[in-house]
Amino acid sequence: MPRSSDFPLTDAELTFLRELTRAGSRFVVVGVGAAVLQGADAVTQDLDLWVPSLADPAIAEAARAAGGVFAWRASPPMIAGDDLDRIDIVSRCDGLRSFDVEYAKALELPLDDFSVKILPLDRVIASKRAAGRPKDLAVLEALNAALAATRPRRRTRKRR
Repeated sequence: MPRSSDFPLTDAELTFLRELTRAGSRFVVVGVGAAVLQGADAVTQDLDLWVPSLADPAIAEAARAAGGVFAWRASPPMIAGDDLDRIDIVSRCDGLRSFDVEYAKALELPLDDFSVKILPLDRVIASKRAAGRPKDLAVLEALNAALAATRPRRRTRKRR
């Protein structure tokens, strides 16, 4: 079960996510941030949000409500402002199905008085493997270990 305590969020980040959710904007927490929320023993400086469109006006409105701005021309697009700097906005993810398919299968993570969708650990692994960058490949061992720890163990029967 995902736990928000594994990836503490600032008040500004919570405000941004709450406002984005209240506006009905669809997004999924992806990357190592999503993995850490599911118990992976990994470290990240970013909170990556996958959105179906960078043109969603709710992104800029939520950023303003949290005291920041949506820097859509940055690479990657990000939310800039006090305590908002680690939020990156992505519009595609390597190795995954369409946004709609992955969104439908995303896990719900309760935060304060709202919840967000996070990419399941096995899909984070698929994306990291497909991206193939050295930093993605370096984290795969920790992600696979976390996935193995979340899966129920099979019982083996003793032969008589």
